[in-house]
Amino acid sequence: MRVNLLHPAYKVKICISARNMKHTPATPLSLPGVPPEISDPSPPTVEARWPTDREGNLNQPNRSLLSVERQLDRLVSRTPSTDLASMQATEAPHTTPPPSPVAWQERLHVAVRGPEDGPPVLLLHGWGSSARLMEPVAEALADRYRVFNVDLPGHGYSPPPPVPWGVSEHAALVAQLIRTRIGRPVVLIGHSNGGRIGLYLAAEPEGRDLLRALVLISPSGMRPHRPWHYYVRATLARLLKAPFQVLPQPLREPALDWLRHTIVWKALGSSDYRRLDGVMRETFVRIVNTYVEDRLERITIPVLVFWGEGDRAVSREQMDRLVRALPDAGLVVLKQAGHYGYLDDPDTFIAATRYFLEHLPKD
Repeated sequence: MRVNLLHPAYKVKICISARNMKHTPATPLSLPGVPPEISDPSPPTVEARWPTDREGNLNQPNRSLLSVERQLDRLVSRTPSTDLASMQATEAPHTTPPPSPVAWQERLHVAVRGPEDGPPVLLLHGWGSSARLMEPVAEALADRYRVFNVDLPGHGYSPPPPVPWGVSEHAALVAQLIRTRIGRPVVLIGHSNGGRIGLYLAAEPEGRDLLRALVLISPSGMRPHRPWHYYVRATLARLLKAPFQVLPQPLREPALDWLRHTIVWKALGSSDYRRLDGVMRETFVRIVNTYVEDRLERITIPVLVFWGEGDRAVSREQMDRLVRALPDAGLVVLKQAGHYGYLDDPDTFIAATRYFLEHLPKD
């Protein structure tokens, strides 16, 4: 089945089918100060409002209302480095176990807008970002949908997790949020790492009961083709870490913490890794080393994927592999957009997302 949609409000022609989605874009929205291709996908800071008319249709964005700049401030403070003398101290035992993701859910910051009886939509931002950068999407959909915009742990107004968490813990947290605070299956819209969490949850046995569909913007979680120098850095990091692994437990963690604060170790890590410390650094390591390829065949809900042609963090080849592996998925390629395609080309993104949501199977 193929549907040709010419949306008069957005001047965008979108061709949608069960296996492939393409579009012919309108004139791309110019974002001041941001080149078409962004080499470092650090989240921009956005001040944007997308007005709607009396019928609830989204108007063409006013370019003067959309300003984008690099986000230089990170959300996690650096913990004090450990000197060699402190390595002799013994580790204090935990008197009580840290709370699980299920118990921790009450600390999660969630901004809610839209009619209470509207179909629920859950927004998950990417790593190093926050709910604030998803706010333009929330505002554009809140006329018809009940939108839940989440600050993931350690981002925005949500505190870091009590211990390092991986993707499975984040997925359990989102599942608990849907069960207890939303109470109905949601459409999950995830950007980058938020998309990875959405894919992981959708593949869980309870995923079909919690999720109606996925809308993903440059989702992570597909194995990239690494350049040779990546493997050189990874080997050097393992060699540097090996002597510390044989130390007794009371000395091992302080020694490893000292190693992570050295100039040599930081030079081996990515820019995101170097900006982090403490529990968020270990959380980052666990998340970026989790891939979802072996889980995709379990996902039976509809999935709509967006990818920007200028995205240097996620490749077209990764997105093609993702869409081919999913039983019911389509891809929309955003011209002159980067890793933040929903900000670079918001009119196309909202037009296609609205059409997708309105044509989902009824519960």
